[in-house]
Parts: sequence; C-alpha cells; structure tokens
Amino acid sequence: MHLIKIFKVNFTECFSFLLRFSSMSTLPNENPSEDASNQSFWMPGNYQRSVRRTEDSFQACGEIVACFQERARVERQYAQQLSEWSTKWKPLVDASPLYGSLLRAWQCFLTSADRLSILHTSICRSLVSEDGDRMRTWQKETFHKKMFGGFRESQDFETGFSRAQKPWAKRLKKLDKARNAYHKACRKEHVAQDRETHARGNPDIAIEKQRKIQEEREQARLEKEKVRSRYEKVLEEVTRYAPRYMEEMESIFDQSQEEERKRISFLKQAFLSIHRHLDVTNDENVKAVYSELHHTLMSINEQEDLRWWKNSHGPGMPTDWPHFQEWTAPQKKQKKGKKEEQKNPPERTVMIGGVHVKALYDYVGQEPDELSFKAGDEFIKTEEEDDQGWCRGMKDGGREGLYPANYVEVIQ
Repeated sequence: MHLIKIFKVNFTECFSFLLRFSSMSTLPNENPSEDASNQSFWMPGNYQRSVRRTEDSFQACGEIVACFQERARVERQYAQQLSEWSTKWKPLVDASPLYGSLLRAWQCFLTSADRLSILHTSICRSLVSEDGDRMRTWQKETFHKKMFGGFRESQDFETGFSRAQKPWAKRLKKLDKARNAYHKACRKEHVAQDRETHARGNPDIAIEKQRKIQEEREQARLEKEKVRSRYEKVLEEVTRYAPRYMEEMESIFDQSQEEERKRISFLKQAFLSIHRHLDVTNDENVKAVYSELHHTLMSINEQEDLRWWKNSHGPGMPTDWPHFQEWTAPQKKQKKGKKEEQKNPPERTVMIGGVHVKALYDYVGQEPDELSFKAGDEFIKTEEEDDQGWCRGMKDGGREGLYPANYVEVIQ
C-alpha cells in the first residue's frame, strides 16, 4: 500500500522536485531555498545525521551517568553535613538552659537531621547502585562496539542507506551531466544568435560571412534540441526511479526510528526512576520526620514548663521548715531528710482504713522503701506525717513506702 501511495504522486510535482535536485551547481548558490534543498535527507550523503544518532545516544548515556553520579555525591555530602551538624550541637543543646517541652523541641531538630541524613544516604546509594548500574547494563546490551571502532548498529544503517542511495546517486550524476550539457548548448546557441543579430545589421560584413553565421546558429539550435532530448530522457528515467528510491530509503529510516524510539522510551523510564528517588516530597519517611517535628513543636506548653520549674526549682519544692528539735544522742548515720527503719522504730500514728490522697507532682523514690508516683496518681496514706515531713502510703497492688508529705493532697 505504501508503494501504491508513492506512485500516486503527481508527476508534475515529482518532476519539479527532481528538477530542483538537478539544478545543483559547483558554483556557490545564492538562493536560500536551493541551499535548504541541498540539506534535504534525500540528497546523497545527508542520511549521515540519522546514522550518527547511535553514537550520539551512546555518548548521552555516559553523560547522564556522570551527571547523576555527581548528584549522588551531592546527596552524600549533604547527608554527612547533616550528621556532623547534629553531632556538633547535640551536647550543647542537652546542656542548654532550656527545659521541658521547649528543650525537647530543640532536640527534635537534631534527631530529625539524623533521620534525614540516613534518607539522603539511601538516595545516594539508589542513584549509584540502582540507576547508574541500570543505565550501564542497558548501554552495554544496546550498543555493540566493533573491534576497530564504531557500533554495529551504525554500520548496519550506514550500509542500508548507502545501498539504497547508490543507484539514485548514479542517476543524479548522470542527470547533472545531461543538464550541464544542455545548458552549455543553450549558451552556445545564445552566442550564435547574438552574432547573427549583430551581423544582420552591419553592412560591413559580407553576405557570405552572414550566411555562414546563420548556418552556425542553426547548427547550434539543432545541437541544443538534441541535447535537450537526451536531458529530458535522463530526467524521465530519474523520475520513474524516484518512488522506489523513496520507499527503500524510508524503510531503512523507519528501522532507525524504531531503534531511536526504544532509546527514548528507556531514557524516559530512567529519568522517572531518578525522579522517584530524588522526590522526597512523597517519601513517607520524610513525611514522618517532619510530622513528628511539627507535633513536637506544637506540644510546647508554657504552663507545663513553668509548673515543672516551680516544682523542681521554685516554691513547689519540698523543704524542711524550721521547728523546735530536741537534742538526741548520736545514732547510726542517717541520710538527711529521710527516716530509716530502726530495729525499734518510734511509734507512728497508724490510720485505721487510711486516707485517700492524690499526687500533686511526680516523685521518684531514691531508696527501696520509698514510693514512686506521677502527678495525678491516687493511693492511700496509711500513716500520718512524721517530724521530718514523711508519710507512709500504699498503692494498688499492696506496694508500701515513704513519700514527701507535701507532694500529695487529701481527696475530699
């Protein structure tokens, strides 16, 4: 069907098309349209641009690998800088005067940097080991180098185009020769006509001489017609061959287009893979890092921080208010502010049934016989406060121990 379509081309258009080809001259051409036609794919040798696409694609693959290897180094350096930044500031932040939720927010920036460092290190590995290796493997499988340089694919296209164009080039050369001969004959006739015109109006030229000039002009005309007939015959032969030439050339060109289509398709997928690795906006790990950081920042609570400071370093701290103390004989060394169990402990006021109390602050027991609790915990006070400010209580599960009396309040 393709061949039939070619043969349906209007003969006049085809003739005009070929006439432009045949008008080539060795002299510089001042007509831009003719210069453009000389660059046409159909002109002898101009298929080289299509042949060179194989070498160009191979070179582009190498440049793509080098380009994103450099990007991988950027990712690795960024990951290293994040890690170094976090390592440098962590001890300084931990020792900073900030406290509570504000301190945790600052520290979260450093832990987020550590996690992002790991992420960008993985991006570096993906670009090198996955995308780079994939590109090199495809390059090796697609481009087959010859022993003496070049690629087998390029040679196959070069051979195909050259074989299809060789008969056409011969015909064009023959046509060019016929055209030059015709133009030469035309110039010769034109000169003879000028001489005849000049001689006809000149009474100084003898009649015999004028007759001879007329015979030369007639002979030039007959020679021109003969050469013109040969030129038209060669042109007709070239015109008849044009559809076959176009079909053969397009067949080879379509093969080169299919190879190029495969290359473009692969490189598209390669670029999409690189984009997927670099696009951290859709990475769930990155989303988790910044989501956690945002949650930590939103958790900064001035009231909670102020309450912690009050209970840890302010009026909320437990203290041993001054009171009258009897002198007692020296006993075994005890820890300040803490009543230890004695073999014969002084009597405590034991509360029948106990009293329910609620913790106002967190307390972590320093000794095995002390209770630990958090603010808001409820338990039972089983003994009244002693003279050092300690009470005994019992939590759910039967755990008993001492605790600071001013850390709790009685539940009404």
